[in-house]
Amino acid sequence: MQCDYFDAGRCRSCTLMGSPYRDQVADKATRAAAALAGAGPGLRWLDPVTGPEAHFRNKAKLVVAGRAGAPTFGILDPGGRGVDLRRCGLYEPGLAVTFDPLHRVVSALGIEPYDVPARRGELKHLIVTHSPDGEHLVRFVVRSPEAVALLRAALPEVTAALPSARVVTVNVLPEHKAVLEGDTEVVLTDDTHLTMRLPGATLLLGPRSFFQTNTRVATALYAQAAAWADHLSPTTVLDLYCGVGGFALHLAAPGRRVVGVETSAEAVGAATAGAQLNGLGSPEVEFTTGDATQDLPGAAPELVVVNPPRRGLGADLTAWLDAGDSRHLVYSSCHLGSLARDLGAMPSWRPVEARVFDMFPQTTHLETAVLLERR
Repeated sequence: MQCDYFDAGRCRSCTLMGSPYRDQVADKATRAAAALAGAGPGLRWLDPVTGPEAHFRNKAKLVVAGRAGAPTFGILDPGGRGVDLRRCGLYEPGLAVTFDPLHRVVSALGIEPYDVPARRGELKHLIVTHSPDGEHLVRFVVRSPEAVALLRAALPEVTAALPSARVVTVNVLPEHKAVLEGDTEVVLTDDTHLTMRLPGATLLLGPRSFFQTNTRVATALYAQAAAWADHLSPTTVLDLYCGVGGFALHLAAPGRRVVGVETSAEAVGAATAGAQLNGLGSPEVEFTTGDATQDLPGAAPELVVVNPPRRGLGADLTAWLDAGDSRHLVYSSCHLGSLARDLGAMPSWRPVEARVFDMFPQTTHLETAVLLERR
């Protein structure tokens, strides 16, 4: 992949830019195998799953900078000035086409971009998600409630400029700190969820919902977990860190009960609605709000699926899994270090099959899924 921004030194986020994609994937597979070399003998590695090396991101997290009437959408340079990246080649074509219409709307509104060095201004970020159906979830991250009123009044202009905007929200982040969003989310549209129609299941994404940034590779990840489950034929499945139900809804099958646990009540609501959309309901599939490290069932499920954040499972959950009676475990990880540490803390489990999913081309990041069985 060639990138004018990278070549000009304006953006260096893609640390592997210029490296042949085949070499990137091979290096990731080598690093994954080395990281898990101590997890036990006999681990079989399936061929890595890849997608396009460009135009793969379904979500844009754009810093808004510049000045009122002439904003930049992209990143900040070391001095805190905006670098416009609307022509970045990482985004899906259906996502990239939203940037110019939204730029025209923001410019016409005259809303002042937030100036990080000066700590003044209003509009901080623009976050846009693209669905397989060509629809969008658009989030404006602002500093004050006054901007919420401004954007609410401007909703007709936003939807006229971008008719595919199914969900439009405003997030309020009053503090000056290096985070993407605040605690307050105001939905401006009648629709509150973006439909993500995948081959194996349809998911519903709320404004704060997590979904893998690469739809094509995420589809393969869910399919791999479903294939492992279908081979094992468990009657009970526990999906921890279930989010909006990506794994749970793909693993649902006749004669199988799937329970998902997630801390976010919003995500659990979206997962429950997603189950209904897929024609599933209790007791086949059930989602509950709780802490995956604490709110655990008494009876051991036959299969456990975990998809934790980068920090991994933690001591309490690895201890529970290691001491339990579940027969199989699927661990999906975005961080090799925490994955290797967690597997080392669970000596009762033996990894039998693993696969690298290249969710993040042009970077060193990768997703790894591992199937384990009780020793």
